[in-house]
Parts: sequence; C-alpha cells; structure tokens
Amino acid sequence: MSEYEKIQKSSLKLKGVGELSAGKKKKKKSESKHRMEQVVTSQNDEEEVKTKKAYIDKRTPAQIAFDKTQEKRQMERILKKASKTHKHRVEDFNRHLDTLTEHYDIPKVSWTK
Repeated sequence: MSEYEKIQKSSLKLKGVGELSAGKKKKKKSESKHRMEQVVTSQNDEEEVKTKKAYIDKRTPAQIAFDKTQEKRQMERILKKASKTHKHRVEDFNRHLDTLTEHYDIPKVSWTK
C-alpha cells in the first residue's frame, strides 16, 4: 500500500478554466534569451548534420533486397492503376459481370406461382 500513498487526491486543475487564470497574461521573452536560444539551436543543428552523415545502414543484404523489390512492385501497381481511366475500369467491370453466371441474380417473382 505504500506505493499508493504518493498519489495526489485533489481534483484535476486545467489551464484557462477558472477566475484566476483568466486574468493572467503571457510574459514576453527578452531578446537576450531569444538570441541565446538561436545560438543553441544552431549548435544542435550542426550536431544533427554530423550524426546524419555518420548513419550506418544496419540492414542485412536480404532486407535491402526485400525493400527494393517492395518499392519496385509498389511503383508497378501505381503505374498500372494510373494507366486506366475511370471509363476503362467501368467497361472492364461490366465485361466481368457479363461473364458471370446468372446463378446469383434475383429470380422474377410471379403472383401465379
């Protein structure tokens, strides 16, 4: 039970809800802090560029070949789908429906039977 003694049991406090938070205004950052942040971010960007150059591909040759074939097949699928217009797709679908048997058609209902 000692694990549960540290839990906060008060209600949830939301920002922007209530009388006290409605009167507060955001403070503007000073220019010196802003300049320091720019210097820090530029240093981080330089470090990121260095780490990107040192990236080593840890995939096996089989994984690399698999990814290449996947990309190739995906490009073939895209080109195949892009080659047909909507009109051609509808015509092909109608031809397919014509070749099907009429087993699944709804039979005519007659009042004489």
